Order: sequence, then structure tokens, then C-alpha cells
Amino acid sequence: MKKLMLCTLFVATWSIAALADGAISIADPQVRLVPPGTPNTGVFLVMRNGGDKDVKLIKAESPAAKSVELHTVIEEGGMKKMRPVPSIAIRAKGEAVLKPGDYHVMLIGLNKPLQEGDSVPLTLRFDDGSSQSLQAPVRQIAMPMAAPTAMPMK
Repeated sequence: MKKLMLCTLFVATWSIAALADGAISIADPQVRLVPPGTPNTGVFLVMRNGGDKDVKLIKAESPAAKSVELHTVIEEGGMKKMRPVPSIAIRAKGEAVLKPGDYHVMLIGLNKPLQEGDSVPLTLRFDDGSSQSLQAPVRQIAMPMAAPTAMPMK
């Protein structure tokens, strides 16, 4: 009986350690509250990679929108523009922060207006075959301020 208990304890401990080693953890998911009639919004969160291998977020899905895309913000011709990206890297033992003005998930063509306090279901899919489903609360999120530009003095 003792052998069986010890064997079970060993297998359970090893399984938990193996799962924890490669696990991507998600922190602070939130969806930007937008005015009624606005068809698109952003999702922001932090992804932490506790494993020894880099992992990429390759897809996001949500029934809250007609389309869901991974995006980043680039500066082009003095203007900031959003652009789709094929993936977002999460380095081994590191993190990727999805935030306004940087990498984020776009919900395009919202199926209904969102209200503060609503919760949006989201599934994240990674290149290692894993996925995570979560609920992201809708919140008011301030946009980052643009850097001031110098104005010529006359």
C-alpha cells in the first residue's frame, strides 16, 4: 500500500512539474470600453512563459466579434498606425505585454455594444499546440499620450 501511495505521489508531482514548466500564464486581461456604435476594440493582457522554450501566440478567437486579429502599432511617416502581425513572441522565462500603443488583440466587428463590467470570452492559441480560454472584463482604458513634437518658434 505504501509503495502504491508513493508511486502515485511521484507521478502526480512529476505531472504537475511538467505542466508548470511549459505553461503560459495570463495576467490582467482587459477589453477597452469604446463608445456605442464603435465597431472595434482592443484586448490587452500579460502573457508569461515559465518554460525553457520560446512560444508564440499565433491566433486569438472570440464570439464577441466577427473577426479577431493580432496587431501591433508602428510609426510610419510620423503617424502611428495599427498593423496585423502573424504572431507575438513570448520568450522562455519571459513575458509579452499586450498594451495600448503596442502589441494587442483586435476585436473587429463587435457583435453587440460592450458595457463596462461585461466579460468577453477569448481563446488564445499558441504555436506549441496549447491554448487558453479566459474571460476579459470590459474596462475604461486610457490611451498612451503621444510624445510632444517640437514646434518651430517664429
